[in-house]
Amino acid sequence: MAGGNELRILRASDREAVAWKNGGGVTREIAAWPEGASTADFGWRISLAEVAADGPFSVFPGVDRTLTLAEGAGMDLTVAGARRLVGERCAPQDFPGDVPTDCRLLDGPVVNFNVMYRRDRVRARTAVVRGALALRAEPGETLLVVALREAAELEAEARTGAGAGHGGRGGPVALGPYDAARITGGNAFGLRTRGHAAVVRLAVRPAR
Repeated sequence: MAGGNELRILRASDREAVAWKNGGGVTREIAAWPEGASTADFGWRISLAEVAADGPFSVFPGVDRTLTLAEGAGMDLTVAGARRLVGERCAPQDFPGDVPTDCRLLDGPVVNFNVMYRRDRVRARTAVVRGALALRAEPGETLLVVALREAAELEAEARTGAGAGHGGRGGPVALGPYDAARITGGNAFGLRTRGHAAVVRLAVRPAR
């Protein structure tokens, strides 16, 4: 995980779209740990997926995932033989990423916010929030805040020197749709949204 006090802004416009092998959609990675890790060796990985066609999800051994519908009517999933309807926007759903999962779109393409993490190495919690609230990244924890499609602007104001990783200045930072803020090092800040934002807390489990 990143060390020290740091606030990094990750703009949606900087992300590369990677096509799926089955041609059913594209994925844009927001952040991953370790940085630069591939889909085979990440500890955690957060991304946006544009699903354009019915078909199977990729299987990731040892991985749990949290999926949040951000755009579209939703999906009818079959997870390890059990039906799972994903039809409500901004409602995170947890399920294993290492079992066969098939997807049928309910009414056209969707955009999903995805959190994937190795269950034996990482703790991860995802919440979708709205309005004004105070948040803190605890020492040793990474906090990722992502403005979802409904949010015209999200402002994070560092209160404990989090500006060190953002050009050496604190104060409000505006985030457009799908922009993200990555916070580490025990920082506290105020969050204001005009729509919904996803807040993901990530921590590496102690080695046994």
